[in-house]
Order: sequence, then structure tokens, then C-alpha cells
Amino acid sequence: MTSTAVPKTVRTLIAPDKFKGSLTAGEVARALAAGLRSAADVPGAAGAVQCELLPLADGGDGSVDAAVAAGFTRRTYTVAGPTGQPVLASIAFDGTTAVVEVANTCGLALLPEGKLEALKASSRGFGEAILFALSLAPARIVLALGGSASTDGGMGMLAALGYSFRDADGRRLYGSGRELVQIYSVHRTALPELTDTELIVASDVLNPLLGYSGAPAVFGPQKGAKAEDLEILDAGLEHYVSTLAKAGFADAAALAEHEGAGSAGGIGYACLLLGARQVSGADYFLDLLDFNTRKDSCDIVITGEGSIDEQTLAGKLPAAVARRSGNRPIIAVAGRSLLPKERWSEMPLTRVYTLTEYTDQDSSKDPELSASLLRRIGTDIGRSLL
Repeated sequence: MTSTAVPKTVRTLIAPDKFKGSLTAGEVARALAAGLRSAADVPGAAGAVQCELLPLADGGDGSVDAAVAAGFTRRTYTVAGPTGQPVLASIAFDGTTAVVEVANTCGLALLPEGKLEALKASSRGFGEAILFALSLAPARIVLALGGSASTDGGMGMLAALGYSFRDADGRRLYGSGRELVQIYSVHRTALPELTDTELIVASDVLNPLLGYSGAPAVFGPQKGAKAEDLEILDAGLEHYVSTLAKAGFADAAALAEHEGAGSAGGIGYACLLLGARQVSGADYFLDLLDFNTRKDSCDIVITGEGSIDEQTLAGKLPAAVARRSGNRPIIAVAGRSLLPKERWSEMPLTRVYTLTEYTDQDSSKDPELSASLLRRIGTDIGRSLL
């Protein structure tokens, strides 16, 4: 008898974060999709896998790429890189909302030859990118703060947006961690566009600007700060806050203690001074990229990031994806997992696949190997679904 059964089509939503140091979220999604689709060609496969790709970000580096992948238009503009060199940066814009990120304007990855400059690096390029975004007359700008090279409290960003910082001799300061302690006076020039535009900081970093959990102490060493540099940055930021308060910024001291003020080397603090509203990065970007609508038309959700660990459970992007996916099976793919199988249900996850299960080599800095392994994992996931 001839079977009349109709081969099934499994609809998957592939919604990963980046694998930091290796692949962007888009590259992760494409590699997994290639493997999933190939599973239908395996003898005995009883159907096909339909893939919808939704590369994600949580408000850090990769946010512009994620917005573009979801339908925003990429706009490019030359800004000052972390040490002043010209950098061709990009923002995302959909006619109403602009997404601007630190990582592709003045981030760690843009340092010439990868040389860390804990004191010299500046956030000025980020401010210049915000100015460019304002020229498009958006209703709101989403400020993505991950991956910064500087610990300047956002001084460089504010300098680009009309704040004049001068030393005791009246010389205008460019804006850097080293210059913080040199600030003698601060003058603000009104920028009408900022008044008419909503600023949103999408971040899940909760550190204050100063103290043992502040920007220099927690993030400074990642940016090359030695012990003596940390002392300079701590003193500089304290002086910076004090000078702003004396210059008439009544909430300068209170905002330094605010959760998130220490994000991106203190750029979070400068954003708060500008009146920015803080939201959860993971949830905001899931809303911005219309995750809820997209997952409703899918049978399976596949998410992931470079490492599945305790921080993931604390609310990173894969946990937010899992929380919003309802009763659908949720599969996570990661470079590595530090969570034992018995804890998968805490997100909850049906299955976790890791690159470390497929190779003994270190794939964390090898994009080609990572992509190849993800295609293999995608094929295996596809076979299990069919």
C-alpha cells in the first residue's frame, strides 16, 4: 500500500545572541539554519525544516547588526575612534527609532593593533554617532553601551554633544580618562534636538559609577588599566562628578550612584545626565525586534550565546528568550555550557548543544571552525526534529 502521509514541516525560530570573539548573532543564525535545512536531505527524513532567522542583541555590541537584520536600515558615518583615528561607524534607523552603539564607534575592537589604552581612550565617537542619528530626526535613540574601550565617564561623548570641558588655563579638553582630573570648568551648550528626542539606555549592567563595584574597579582591568591607572581613573571620576555638581548639575552626585551609571566605562552616567531612560536590554531588544509575534508562528525556538552559565540564568538574552517562548520546546546552542543537565529546566531548556562536545580544539577565536561546528549541530538538531 502506498503511504499518503504528508511529510511534516517543522517551523523553527533561530534567535541567538553573538558568540563573542568568534561570530556575530547573524553568522550564528545562518550557520545553524544551513545545518537544519540540510537535515531534510538525509535518507529517511520525513519532512523539512523551515527556518526563520532572528539574530538578537541585548543592548551591547551587535545591537546595530541585530536591528538591521530585523529590517532597520543601516546608515554609516565617520566618527573618532577610541584613540581619535577615523572610524566608519554605522547606526540602524527605521524612520522612527535609531540604534547607536559604543562597540562600532569607540569600542575595544577598534583599538589600533588591539593595543589597550585605559587612560587615552575616549567615548567621543559615540557622541558623534548620536549627533548623526539626531540629524535624521528620530523620535527616539536606543543607546547600546557594550564593548567600550574607555573609562571616561562619558566625558568624550558629552564633549561631542555640546559640553565644553576646560582646564585651569582655559584650554578645551578632548575627553578621556586621563583628562578627567584636569577639568576646571564645565559649560553646556543647549542642543534642541536632544530635548525633542527620547533617549533609551538598553542595558542590564547595574554597576554604579564609583566605588568597589564602580566602572574602574570592575571593568577597568578588561581595558588594560593597571593598579596605578585605576587610582587615576577613580580620582578623575570623583573630580568629574564634583565639578559637574559645582557647575550647576544638581543631580550629578546622585546619578553617579544610580544603577547602570558605571556601564561602558561610565558612559551610562553621561546618558543619565542627558535624561536617558534605562530599560532591560534583553527585553527591550526582544520587543524592538518583535520576538513575540515571530515566535507565535513557530514550533521550536533555538537560542544561544557563547557561554551558558550562571549569568545566563540571571537574565541574559537566552533566558529572556526562553521565558517568552511559552510551552514550545527551546533548544540552546553555545560555545560551552557550565550548567549541568539537571539545571536546564531552570530556564527552561529542552536540550543544550555545545561546540565543546563536537571538538577538542578551542573555537572561541576561530570563526571558521565555529561556523562549521554550528552547521553540524544544526544538522543534528534537524535530524532529531524529523
